[in-house]
Amino acid sequence: MRIPLSWLRDYVDVAADATPQDVLDAFVSVGFEDEAIHGGALTGPIVVGEVLEREPEPQKNGKTINWCQVRVAPEGESAADGGADVRGIVCGAQNFEVGDRVVVTLPGAVLPGDFRIAARKTYGHTSDGMMASQRELGLGDDHDGIIVLGKLGLEAEIGTPALPLFGLDDIAVEVNVTPDRGYAMSLRGLAREFSHATGGAFRDPALRPELDAIGAQALAASADAARVPVTVADELAVREQPLSEVFAGVVVTGVDGTRPSPSWLSGRLRLAGIRSLGLLIDITNYVMLELGQPIHGYDLDQLRGGIHVRRATAGERLTTLDGRDRELSDEDILITDDRGPIGLAGVMGGAETELSNETKNVFIEAATFASVSIARTARRHKLPSEASRRFERGVDASVTAKAAARVAELLVELAGGTVEAAGSVLGEAARPAPITLPVELPAKLMGVDYDRNEVVSSLEAVGCEVEGDDVLTVTPPTWRGDLTEPVTLVEEVGRLGGFDRIPSVVPQATSGRGPSREQALRRQLSDVLAAAGAVEVLSYPFVTEEENVLFDSADGTPVPSVKLANAMDAKTAWLRRSILPGLAGVAHRNVSRGRPSFAVFELGRVFRPVAGVEYGVAELPPVAQRPSAEKLAELNAGIPPQPYSLSLLLVGERTAKQPDLDAVAYSWHDALEYLDRISLATAAELRVRQGSHGAFHPGRCAEVFVIDAAGDEHAIGFAGELHPDVAEAHDLPRVVGAVELDVDALLAHSERHVSAGTIVGFPAATQDLSLVVAREVPAADVRDAVREGAGELLEDIRLVDDYRGRGLEETEKSLTFALRFRADDRTLTAAEATEAKEAGAAKAAERFGAKIRA
Repeated sequence: MRIPLSWLRDYVDVAADATPQDVLDAFVSVGFEDEAIHGGALTGPIVVGEVLEREPEPQKNGKTINWCQVRVAPEGESAADGGADVRGIVCGAQNFEVGDRVVVTLPGAVLPGDFRIAARKTYGHTSDGMMASQRELGLGDDHDGIIVLGKLGLEAEIGTPALPLFGLDDIAVEVNVTPDRGYAMSLRGLAREFSHATGGAFRDPALRPELDAIGAQALAASADAARVPVTVADELAVREQPLSEVFAGVVVTGVDGTRPSPSWLSGRLRLAGIRSLGLLIDITNYVMLELGQPIHGYDLDQLRGGIHVRRATAGERLTTLDGRDRELSDEDILITDDRGPIGLAGVMGGAETELSNETKNVFIEAATFASVSIARTARRHKLPSEASRRFERGVDASVTAKAAARVAELLVELAGGTVEAAGSVLGEAARPAPITLPVELPAKLMGVDYDRNEVVSSLEAVGCEVEGDDVLTVTPPTWRGDLTEPVTLVEEVGRLGGFDRIPSVVPQATSGRGPSREQALRRQLSDVLAAAGAVEVLSYPFVTEEENVLFDSADGTPVPSVKLANAMDAKTAWLRRSILPGLAGVAHRNVSRGRPSFAVFELGRVFRPVAGVEYGVAELPPVAQRPSAEKLAELNAGIPPQPYSLSLLLVGERTAKQPDLDAVAYSWHDALEYLDRISLATAAELRVRQGSHGAFHPGRCAEVFVIDAAGDEHAIGFAGELHPDVAEAHDLPRVVGAVELDVDALLAHSERHVSAGTIVGFPAATQDLSLVVAREVPAADVRDAVREGAGELLEDIRLVDDYRGRGLEETEKSLTFALRFRADDRTLTAAEATEAKEAGAAKAAERFGAKIRA
């Protein structure tokens, strides 16, 4: 919200020597964020001048320039820059005559964009200054001619400063208004806050007696006798808000919309960030900024019958002021007359009844509308407006009728209108509910020793009515819809008392505290993967229902998922059961932006509700104290399982092509290598076995198991390559290595400490074993059978060859294992090693019909 300082001074005392930064600092002290300072871009001598002579001079290029003599100071006096009172100035504009008074920028002046004025030679003359257009002063986009004061209804003496005529000598400060403080979207609210910060006297513009007098005259008619009858549908919007709590309508006749907006009004609007759109609309915008109440004006002669506030019917259409034809929703609140919709309530009016220069009679609408409905309408139609920003934050219904009276006052004063006693008011502002506040609560929560007098005076300063002694009954003002419970009142006491008084106390850590075992291992896991060259990323947790099925269903059957009640995108309305969909999206963006090779991983939560389990909804506990164990259990009962999961994608080339070195692409081999690193990082024993998963390559997918202290296996995920169809759907290379693990299950069954083993001084005996088995038999199962049969002498077994071809049947394969045998107490003989090898081969033959290959 931008605040012109001259406007702020109308309602609150501001020190005469206060700088814009001083004003910003004052707002910061009561909880606003400072944003910027606007204005002050024009400096130097810029004065009112009078054209004494004008001599047109046609040029060879077809252009005609004017060589002018312009008086810039009273006769015989020095000009503002210390030079002569009459200057020769070259001007290319044609919209002025001798005798016109214009704006002259003299040498030394600086215009917006750091455009510096100096005497310069042009078209055979020395132009000692410049006659300015609106664009050159930053007043608008008009650059077709210079500013002629008489055409704008302005009068000023020669040589006087020109900037005050257009409000260009003013400066605005900008503060950020948070969504809960809608009252601060007005000069009225911000002036009150400045008073809180500095102690300056506040003058409420809504309490002027003149407004009461105009309101009594303008709103004298009953609802039935009003010139424009108004009806509001008797229904509630979201959160049980009425469609319109208060609706005030005022009739002003005989206005002249062709009159220019006075410079003080258009100047303040410009500094506040709103461009001038003509006198009638400027007045409604001015009052909106002044009092915080959006106003809409209708051309009374274009209305047909009365005005009705109701819900739209699905499929209705309305052409809004921006010229767009819009299809309406049954959640939109409409303003209609007897012919149909004429405006989106609280957002934008319709084109058929808009104010224009031809408007003679005006119907002023000042109303409050259901805030949540207005916010949804503005978002649905992608139509944010200054009005909707205020309605969605909450508008003070007690000022609605006064705002209508204020618009009528300005229409009479500036547009020559007459107020008719033909308006009416429907509804009245609801009184906020009282709040009970223990007087010691602010001191308890803030850590500052507030006494009762300070608590009461702070609350009364923001407009509350306070009763009681040890326990206060506080009734918030109508403009503070954010004050709804004791803690919000405590915040006001702390804010007005000064945030700088709240002590900064560093909590002392209890001995033995620190990350839990799981937290430490998760951190270590991320560090190890990053050290191995993978980049940790964060992806969106929102996916489609089809992605949840593909990436977390082994056979493609539907899986229970958590669906968002108010998703930003209807397609991705489900919480992820797997991180891989989001990671695939990250990979797609990197590849599409020219990064072909990389490894990325994410360690985060997934959301896996259990089929058939009902998750209840618990009421949120207050924040003032820790919830009880029973309350925590009730809250946890409403939350589906959210385990930590790890996903890794390997895309492109692991090793780039170099001289004498071929490129090496990522594959399932690399995915298994990362499993080894994960095993080391978590002190877990991992085992892989041929598996199947809908998102993985059917022949290059390993199911991953963790072995617990008892030697039992627990499935924790998959590793291998993404299915080629999945990779193609995300525009990734055909071969993409992938890992997905349940980290909670991994850590639950891993060992915290692992022994390095005993160093044995006796030599090992090594032998190879080649076994012929059916092709469908997993090599890992054959390896486990050999390990079991060979007994304690077998120290290590590794698969070194998988042969399929000549000498074997089509249905067979030959697996060659390298075996290492060792005894702790002696040197093994070849016979002992052979015996152990044959025992292992026998166990494989028993289980899988394996034969030793010659």
